[in-house]
Amino acid sequence: MIVGCFLLIVSAARAQDGIITRGEALAIVYPDTEITRDRVILTSQQMTKVARLAQVAMRGKIFPRYTASQNGVVIGRAYVDTHDVKANRQSLLIALNTTGQILRVNVTTFFEPAQYLPPTDWLRQYDEQQLHDDLVVRRGIRPIAGSSFTGRAVNAAVRRILALDEVLSDAPKH
Repeated sequence: MIVGCFLLIVSAARAQDGIITRGEALAIVYPDTEITRDRVILTSQQMTKVARLAQVAMRGKIFPRYTASQNGVVIGRAYVDTHDVKANRQSLLIALNTTGQILRVNVTTFFEPAQYLPPTDWLRQYDEQQLHDDLVVRRGIRPIAGSSFTGRAVNAAVRRILALDEVLSDAPKH
């Protein structure tokens, strides 16, 4: 029992620090759902479409995807985007509803120094966003003081995932 309490405290502390597991992030955004995992492997043509639509560089062609269903009905999709911030890796779990609108962005891996971790409050400005021209740092997105590399990396990942979902859905959302 003591071990269980310790794990709960460590998990809560990690969430407070802004880094949580994929499972924790999925449980927050899609409670009481069935989650299935697959991976998307983009064709060269799809990669080109995503890059053009997102207006950011592609960082590989394989993306883990989670699909949330309730009573057999899909209610959302979440993707993992792993990329370099400055010199080290960061992974984001970007959860969307069925119309391609962001429900939540969570940091699941961050190997840069802790002071560059994007604050949870800063990440919440992406909630309810869809891909549009003003979804850019210093335009529709506030910058992070002292963490401009992190802000740009997060924004590029968000744009990439929104464009990826649109290309995979094959229906314009903006």
